[in-house]
Amino acid sequence: MKNLLIADDDHHIRTLLRHVLTREGYLVLEAADGREAIQKLKEATVDLAIVDIMMPHVDGLQLCQYIRGTYDIPIILLTARQQLSDKEQGYLHGTDDYVTKPFEPEELLYRIKALFRRYSIASDDKIRLNRLVIDRKNYEISDGNDVLLLPVKEFELLAQLAQYPGRLFSRSELIELVWGTDYEGDERTVDVHIKRLRQRFIDYQDDFIIRTVRGIGYKVEMISP
Repeated sequence: MKNLLIADDDHHIRTLLRHVLTREGYLVLEAADGREAIQKLKEATVDLAIVDIMMPHVDGLQLCQYIRGTYDIPIILLTARQQLSDKEQGYLHGTDDYVTKPFEPEELLYRIKALFRRYSIASDDKIRLNRLVIDRKNYEISDGNDVLLLPVKEFELLAQLAQYPGRLFSRSELIELVWGTDYEGDERTVDVHIKRLRQRFIDYQDDFIIRTVRGIGYKVEMISP
């Protein structure tokens, strides 16, 4: 079930969207301004944000820019503005789509579903572990602020485990998947690489842990916020 964040200072708009989106099976988080929205993003995993431009404290464009620089989620700007220059600013600040008030709820639903399809295709090479995003295409791991570069086998081992959170992999499976069927070393190399990964990510234990299942192998478990 996907979490959607609605950031809008209009209580009636938030109520309408909450009704429409929960009816479609989404979980809805609400924020009355950009500052509250940032706090909601820090407290829970959000899969898509619907953001009004005109908000107090932190406006929609600032919030959009913050989200784009920190999270890899779709953004829809919701606004009464119709000028082309306003839409241009929205896209320059990182929005994926733009819906002008007044709007039909069904149209917004179509756009949400289309964005999820687009992001699903685009994110095939990306794996999220709460704050961390593993980019398998570029061999990078980002926490939203810094990019972490790992030795190739450590990266591939973590990506393999993280792609299937909760699934137990035996040492022999990991050897075959990461090192290949022609690897001539023994399975203890998995233990060595797991130890290194735990040391590297000791500051991210609130996001995920690598669990040892004695006598079998390892699995990644995500930590619920």
